[in-house]
Amino acid sequence: MNIENIYKEAGALLEGHFILSSGNHSNRYLQSAKVLENPATAEILAKALSEQIKASGTEVDTVCAPALGGVIAGYELARALKVRSIFAERKDGKMELRRGFEIKKGEKILICEDIITTGGSAMEVAKIISELGGEVVAFAALANRGFCHREGSDTSRKSNCKLLENIPFYALADFEFAMYEPDNCPMCLEGSVAVKPGSRT
Repeated sequence: MNIENIYKEAGALLEGHFILSSGNHSNRYLQSAKVLENPATAEILAKALSEQIKASGTEVDTVCAPALGGVIAGYELARALKVRSIFAERKDGKMELRRGFEIKKGEKILICEDIITTGGSAMEVAKIISELGGEVVAFAALANRGFCHREGSDTSRKSNCKLLENIPFYALADFEFAMYEPDNCPMCLEGSVAVKPGSRT
């Protein structure tokens, strides 16, 4: 399965000048919503990701996704794993479990995103889960932006990866794009104006 081709065919691999959810800039952007708008494709990708997780022997009781971007990917992965699906969402800028979702003490939780860049949002969710007594057993995403090491890849962990090193991270492919701090962005220096295509506000 060529994940890059799937993104390209869906018009989900964008080129331009983008502001990432981290605030940094890049000349390429993955818009997973364009891939996941096709339920059949979402099912295929989630099944492929679930096979990695099953093969590892990682036990999962529940998949928890950060809203908004991770909700569909998390739901489809939970369906493939035949486990419960919940999500965390922002209220006043802070991630929370709402809508009656609960976590039992010792419940084994996999945190799923559509894309993991540095893993900041995933770690916000991990903090909530730990505070509620759950156990984070793995991180997962359809695509890895290449800052964190995923299982089965030779991509090395970068200094700005926020995921916990002792917890496995599963993804279908690595996408290593250039990323710049706003003050050192060559596109900004050339006069280009960055746009924000993501879901975080």
